Amino acid sequence: MSFMKDPKRSKFDVEPGLASPLDVAAGTAERETLAMVAEALKLRRTRLAFQPAVYAADPSIIGFYEGFIRLLDSRDRVIPAREFMGVTERQELGREIDCAALQMGLMTLQRNPGVRVAVNMSARSVGYKRWTALLRQALKQAPELGACLILEINEASAMQVPDVLLPFMAEMREAGIVFSLDDFGAAGTSLGLLRDFQFEIAKIDGMFIRHIDSNAENQPVVRSAIAIARELGMFLVAEAVETDAEANWLRDAGVGCLQGYLFGAPTVTPDFAAFRKGRTKV
Repeated sequence: MSFMKDPKRSKFDVEPGLASPLDVAAGTAERETLAMVAEALKLRRTRLAFQPAVYAADPSIIGFYEGFIRLLDSRDRVIPAREFMGVTERQELGREIDCAALQMGLMTLQRNPGVRVAVNMSARSVGYKRWTALLRQALKQAPELGACLILEINEASAMQVPDVLLPFMAEMREAGIVFSLDDFGAAGTSLGLLRDFQFEIAKIDGMFIRHIDSNAENQPVVRSAIAIARELGMFLVAEAVETDAEANWLRDAGVGCLQGYLFGAPTVTPDFAAFRKGRTKV
C-alpha cells in the first residue's frame, strides 16, 4: 500500500489558526487607535467642526450647520475618524463619542441662540442612558433648544433598531427636534421603514454626488432618491458638493440644500453670524 507524500511546504506558509503578521499589525494599530480615542474622550480633547449646508436656490443663505466630531491625540493632532468610527459603532466607546458630540452641539446652541445645528448620532445611542439623559436634561432646562437641533442618523444604523428608534423620534418631535437621514441611498433601504420613520431631512451620500453633472451612471440613482424623498415628504440635502457644475445640476434636479467644500470646509471656528445673513427677523 502506497501513500502520497505531503507537498513540500514553503517557508512562508503560516500554520493554520495562526494570524498573519499583517493581521497582527492591523490589530495592534486598531487597539492603539482605540486607546487614543478613549484617552481623548477622558481628557475632553474633543471638538466639533462645523460645515454649512446652504440653500440650492440661494447659496448665500445657510440652512443649518453640521457638526463633525474631532478627537485629538496627545499632540493635538486630529485622529482620523475613518480609523475608529466603524470599529466603535457597536462598542460603548461609540456611545461615548455620541455623548461628546451631543454635549458640544447643545453648548453651541446655548451660546448661539437661533442657529440650527445637526449633530451626528448612532441609533444605538437611543438606548444609552447617559446620552438620553444629556438630551432630556438640556431640553428640560432650555426647551427652546429643541427647535434648533437636528439629529442626524446614519441610514444603516437606523434600519437596525427601528423598534427603539421610532418611539424616541416621536417623543423628541414633541420637543421640536428634526431628524435627518444620513447617507441616504448608500445602504439597503426598507421603503416601509423609511415611511414609518418620517425623517424630515434626507442627505444623499457623497459617493453619488461627485461629478454628478457628467456621471451618467449616478444620475438615475440621484433622480430616484429625489423622487422617493418627495413622495415621503423629506427635504433633500446633497453632501460632498465640490464644483459649480455639480451644484447647478443638483439645484436643477430639485435638491433643496447643498453641503460641501464648494461652500465651506468644516471648521472649529465658524462665523455663526453668517447664519442670519439674508434672513428676515421675526
